[in-house]
Amino acid sequence: MNSSTSANMFRVAALYRFVRLERWRALREPLLALCDRLGIRGTLLLAHEGINGTVAGTPEAIDELVAHLRSMPELGELDVKFSAAAAMPFHRMKVRLKKEIVTMGVEDVDPERSAGTYVAPSEWNALLADPDTILIDTRNDYEVAIGTFRNAVDPGTRSFREFPEWVEQHRGDLAGRKVAMFCTGGIRCEKATAYVKSLGVDDVFHLKGGILKYLEEVPAQDSLWEGECFVFDERVSVSHGLAEGDAELCRACRHPLTRADRISPLYVEGVSCAHCHGSRSEADRARYAERHKQVKLAQSRGDRRHIGR
Repeated sequence: MNSSTSANMFRVAALYRFVRLERWRALREPLLALCDRLGIRGTLLLAHEGINGTVAGTPEAIDELVAHLRSMPELGELDVKFSAAAAMPFHRMKVRLKKEIVTMGVEDVDPERSAGTYVAPSEWNALLADPDTILIDTRNDYEVAIGTFRNAVDPGTRSFREFPEWVEQHRGDLAGRKVAMFCTGGIRCEKATAYVKSLGVDDVFHLKGGILKYLEEVPAQDSLWEGECFVFDERVSVSHGLAEGDAELCRACRHPLTRADRISPLYVEGVSCAHCHGSRSEADRARYAERHKQVKLAQSRGDRRHIGR
């Protein structure tokens, strides 16, 4: 999956903004039409609390979309992180209306007003070197499995909805400590830090721009990151310098797989892996095998309609 920067023809934009967005419903159709016109694919989520999403297109198309969003008074301070892809990493364009742009399921958490203290990537290592700091990975277990920061606590959550319960169970561990949190692009930590602060924990910090910004700015030789960073598109993962990583998806269960995962005898491309083999029937695997065959045939014809289904 690795490719040189010169071969990267698509720009990927991971963006978000927590802000009171009164007209969020009315924005859906115009944004979808704009993205379709520009040939942009990916997903944008709109809610009363703001916007979130990752999209890809030509550099010119992505620049036009970002400029359009930032021209709106509410989104002038839109947070955007750019990376590159050798091939279009999304199959279609979706603009969805949601109750939350990142789902925690806790009422009255206001990241716009009460999120933790931002820490720049250049200052992150120093915070982690402080023995009073407890470092928490707010992502889900399948994301943590392919990479995380050295000595980070893994809550083992399967979804972000489980994070508040984990925090409640470990409040005693956080008391009197500096609590540092991180996530892929920064958005999940906005809510996570606001929630922890609402419980009375004062020294709460989060990595500005998330793992993506850290991998972009911090040289590999100085990095405390180990492994690769899972991303929610067909690149699957990125590494230092935001180069495309080596991980691949199991097409049966969508779990990211490292190179070591792919040498398991339970791994069959497009059919099964060690994470899902025991929970799938022979009929399931036969169906996955036929789907994989059709995907390969479609790829050989240059037809992308089966891919990603």
